[in-house]
Amino acid sequence: MLDEDHPGIADASVTAWLVAQVDLVAPLSFTRVGEGQSALSYLIEDATGRRLVLRRPPIGTILESSHDMAREHRILSGLQGATAKVPRILGYCDDVSVTGASFYLMEFIDGLTLNRLDVAERLSPTVRAATGRSLVTTLNELQAIDLDGCGLGDMRRSASFIERQLRRWTRQWYAQKTRELPLVEELAERFAVAMPEERATVLVHGDYGLHNVLVGNDGEVRAVLDWELSTAGDPLADLGQMIAYWNESGAPARQANAVFVEPVTELEGFMTGSELATAYGAVSGRDLADLGFWVAFAYWKTAIIVEGVYSRWLENPSNGVGAERLAPAVPRMAELARDALKMGV
Repeated sequence: MLDEDHPGIADASVTAWLVAQVDLVAPLSFTRVGEGQSALSYLIEDATGRRLVLRRPPIGTILESSHDMAREHRILSGLQGATAKVPRILGYCDDVSVTGASFYLMEFIDGLTLNRLDVAERLSPTVRAATGRSLVTTLNELQAIDLDGCGLGDMRRSASFIERQLRRWTRQWYAQKTRELPLVEELAERFAVAMPEERATVLVHGDYGLHNVLVGNDGEVRAVLDWELSTAGDPLADLGQMIAYWNESGAPARQANAVFVEPVTELEGFMTGSELATAYGAVSGRDLADLGFWVAFAYWKTAIIVEGVYSRWLENPSNGVGAERLAPAVPRMAELARDALKMGV
């Protein structure tokens, strides 16, 4: 039975499994960490003070192939020897009787997630500037990973990456939409016509941004989290996603993102979105001519992801962020996608 204080966690059976499989010492405490609504993460602390993190799918109806913890566990396991910027994997449970879904365990990494103003304000402007640079260099390092060398070569597909992505997110929209928003469907048709040439195939995180990294007090990225959308594809996909999340002062993104993302990157010291792109281009040496397409696609994809969260909220209103924040975000993100595609910015 799931504990009402810890949605998604059956305290007694999870405790029994962890004590038997990971040598934790009861009693255990469970604390929800992060604000992600796609998958749920819990900090677990045992009687000796040992801490680790449990990650499981969201509560409620989820689409087939979504929130696949086995896949995410496999990807993180493969990346263990290839980069120090992912948490160490400690275990995996595929017995859904334990807590209603599969889950995996990873080490706890002490760091800051800069998705809230009160957290980001703890850092000086100099350190905030260092965070932007570290995000860029970390992304470039991840894209240089040899997928074959870490056993993840099968993430590549023969079909076009953008065609696959467009099919996937279009299907997701029709499977979970709660209302008629013609612009979302119109954009799918426009993306199909405007597809850029794919110049490289690299590791793609799929949701890269401040909300999915832990940084130290020096601003350096310590770990990249939440790999459930990862795949292999165009390197500009993650750059476009990061910039779409970036609240640049004076940009229309500020008003839309503020619906569900605090305007953290407007604080003094943070780069602008265009400065992030310039820094990435300098570090990677890549051609950024098609970046506007990928920023537009990221806004559109995010609109669909938020619609899925909103759909689960309608099913279970006690499950996370409410309608007053989610419902208006979807059409606004679609409008940003339209504008970015039009301007090529």
